[in-house]
Amino acid sequence: MGRLFFVSLFIGFSAAAQPSIKGGLETFIKDNTVYPPYSLANCIQGTVRVGFKLNKAGEVFFSAVKSGIGTDLDDEALRLIRMSSGHWIVPEGTDTAALLLVPVNFKLEGYNCEYKNKAEIQRAIIAYKASEGMSNVIQNFYKNKEKGNYNKEEEPKMVALRAELGYTEDFMQQKIKDAMKKLKQKDKQGACEDLLFVKNMGFDLADELLKKYCN
Repeated sequence: MGRLFFVSLFIGFSAAAQPSIKGGLETFIKDNTVYPPYSLANCIQGTVRVGFKLNKAGEVFFSAVKSGIGTDLDDEALRLIRMSSGHWIVPEGTDTAALLLVPVNFKLEGYNCEYKNKAEIQRAIIAYKASEGMSNVIQNFYKNKEKGNYNKEEEPKMVALRAELGYTEDFMQQKIKDAMKKLKQKDKQGACEDLLFVKNMGFDLADELLKKYCN
């Protein structure tokens, strides 16, 4: 099973004045992490640094990946920080303009990743970055298809490209499972983004769930 290890570092606060989450941010992240499918399948691990700001009510009003790995781990780290909004206890006098920087270290155990060739993992990271642009092409095609504004002759090319990138039905089923986990965490935004991705990649597997949870 995938495990996530966490190290926190807050920039701009003394130890005594740091905002905190009841139970600890480490526990919050461990309890809510959904290890992303691409990185999981390719044994991609590492540290994502997320910068964010809190208002006096403990709500996250700014968040961004400051340095990432370049895969779906970046999105998961950012999602977790956004999910923490409203859970923070902010000490009186805290400078809400200050940036908090959190390095989130993703590490897998129990997946035989220690036997995975480092060069192969690096190629998978490069491939993910390259595939993002092609993924957007596919999504734009199916968005236009839904509007009735598309070239029917182009669809076989989109299907072939989708298969080449590894976006199979099994991949989409895993995406749906991840979405359901996020719904249980009350992360409707993250869940609906996953379900919409399935739809926009030309699959109808998530259509009923989109109607039920995302309208």
